[in-house]
Amino acid sequence: MDTPPHGRDDARPELVSRRRLLRLAGGTGAAAIVSGCSRSVTQSATRPSPSPTGPATTAGTDASPAAGPPAQPVAPPTSLASAASAVLLCRDAWGARPARPGGRPHTITRMTLHHTAVVLGDNSYITARLRQHQRYHQDQLGWIDIAYHVSVDRNGNIFELRTTQLAGDTNTNYDPAGHFLVVCEGDFDQEAVSEAQLHGAALAFAWAAQTFGIASNSLAGHRDVAPATACPGANLYAHLSSGDLTRRIDDLLAAGAVNLQRVCGPEAAATVAAIEAGH
Repeated sequence: MDTPPHGRDDARPELVSRRRLLRLAGGTGAAAIVSGCSRSVTQSATRPSPSPTGPATTAGTDASPAAGPPAQPVAPPTSLASAASAVLLCRDAWGARPARPGGRPHTITRMTLHHTAVVLGDNSYITARLRQHQRYHQDQLGWIDIAYHVSVDRNGNIFELRTTQLAGDTNTNYDPAGHFLVVCEGDFDQEAVSEAQLHGAALAFAWAAQTFGIASNSLAGHRDVAPATACPGANLYAHLSSGDLTRRIDDLLAAGAVNLQRVCGPEAAATVAAIEAGH
């Protein structure tokens, strides 16, 4: 559901030193999208382990946001005046294809949390996972792009996926129009969610709440809007149902501006190379 591609955008909102970028990237990051999020509460799928050449993806995947830069730009880089600041790694940094033409423009009014329902293994596989999810969503499911808007990996790195101007996609029985979709890479019915990943998700949601003028209590899990799925997994959902994730968002918003610094080009490539090298 992304707009027609405008080509890869290597422009940067500000010049960021590599040392500073790597420091920021360590606290926030990306996530992947795979079929698992549409898995039934009572249905368990066996999925192959990820490999350095790319993660395994199976049918039934929920889409993940793919395609060009967000139509609604990330807040300008004002980190010195911000209470919280993190890097948003551009699509070109993880090797995204262009989004296909089409998609549904929407107005974001709420926020929804997903997981990929596939164990990631080594976090260095994250960019290969994102590329495989996008291929599956476009080539097998016929969507314009990866289904979600933002991905967060185990180390809290935040990745730009589908433009926020367009609604996401899903294989489940809810309409994602109006939803800001964040997907955390991993299967949280089988593994614990890391502190870094929780913090990255909270930053992404706090940024969205601030940018789109929506309340933190609009946050829900995928299973809340599509009861047939177990997404985002028991261990991640526990942080939502307990109020922990919403409290984290509220704390960030109370502290001041939340800034996602959209980083592209050589700086983003250097950060991704460090992630892929296991740093």
